[in-house]
Amino acid sequence: MKLIVNGMELDIVSQPLTPLLHVLRDELDITSPKAGCQQGGCGTCTVLVDGEPRRSCLTAVATVDGASITTVEGLGDRDSLSPVQAAFHHHYAAQCGFCTPGMVIAATALIERAGGPVDREDALDALGGHYCRCTGYVKIIDAVAAAARGDAFDMTVTAAGTSMTNLGGTS
Repeated sequence: MKLIVNGMELDIVSQPLTPLLHVLRDELDITSPKAGCQQGGCGTCTVLVDGEPRRSCLTAVATVDGASITTVEGLGDRDSLSPVQAAFHHHYAAQCGFCTPGMVIAATALIERAGGPVDREDALDALGGHYCRCTGYVKIIDAVAAAARGDAFDMTVTAAGTSMTNLGGTS
């Protein structure tokens, strides 16, 4: 089997029914998709398969033979973050970071499909089934909206939210 992972064509030696999540993490050493519930309910394992978000824990590698797989590692790098990664950083939309890769991938798919600004309900719908135990989702939705609008960010500064009165927010 072959996969195109983050732009690189790779031969896969795992068994055909191996979950894509395990191929990515164990065979290819790509660690952004996380093994959360491993039942498709939490979203931490989400990757793009030919541009569409999929739960890699539920996807047998044989079903995506020849497909293009994108993980967070394929969106940007430390010196050149993708628009969604930059917005998550600027809006402080990640805390522990466990759920962040799946949310960034789902938000990226939403923005690419929309081709422009998205409303709050669209963002909530796209992130439905992605669970975060650290945040209240407000900053995550703010980050998705900012990325969809095409906002540019000074990466040395994060945004003060409405609940961050010590950083200039109002509450």
